[in-house]
Amino acid sequence: MSINLFAKDLSHEQIYEYYNKSYGYEKAGNYIDAIKAIQLVYEKYPNTYTINSRLGSLYRLNGKFRNSIEHYRKALKVIPASISAKLGLQYTYLLSEDYDMVLMLGYQIISVDYYNYYANYRIAYSLSQDGKLDMSETIINKMLAIYPSDVLFLTELGLLQLKQKKPTIAKTTLLNVLILDPENVRAKSSLLNIYE
Repeated sequence: MSINLFAKDLSHEQIYEYYNKSYGYEKAGNYIDAIKAIQLVYEKYPNTYTINSRLGSLYRLNGKFRNSIEHYRKALKVIPASISAKLGLQYTYLLSEDYDMVLMLGYQIISVDYYNYYANYRIAYSLSQDGKLDMSETIINKMLAIYPSDVLFLTELGLLQLKQKKPTIAKTTLLNVLILDPENVRAKSSLLNIYE
C-alpha cells in the first residue's frame, strides 16, 4: 500500500527543511518553536498522518495534552490501524492520568500485538493505579515471562507487591532491580520505605 504523505503545494525540500528545523528545536528542548517550525506544513496538509503524529508528540512534550490528543486522533483517522499513533495517544492519556483511555487503547493494541512492550506496561501501570492489583500482576508476569530481567517490569512488580502488602517479596524484587540497575531511583526510594 502506497501512502501519499504530502501533496505538491510544498516541495520535498521545503518540507524537509521545516521538519529539520523542528527536530533541531525539539533536540534543544524548545517544543514551542519545534511546533511553530512545522506549522506551515500542517496548514497546507492538515489531514495527513505524518504531520498530525508529529504534532501529537510535540504537544505532549510541551504538556499540551488536549492538543496532543487532537492530533493523534487526526492521525488515526488517516491510518486507523497505526500502532505507533495509538501508542502516542496512549502515552498522552497516561501522562494526563486518564487510565480508562490508557486501558482501552492498550487492549486495542495488544489485540493485534499481544506482547507490545509499552502497551502492556501502561496497561499494568494503569490497572495498578486503579487498584486492580491482581490484573496488573497478571500483565506484569506475562511480560516478565519473555523479558525476565527487564528493569521496568521488575520495578513495577516490586511496587505492586508493596501495594499488595507483601514487603518481604517486594524487598527481594527491588533488590534484584538494583542488581540490574544500581542507580534505579524508584527501587532505592521504595526500599528505604520498607526499611523504615
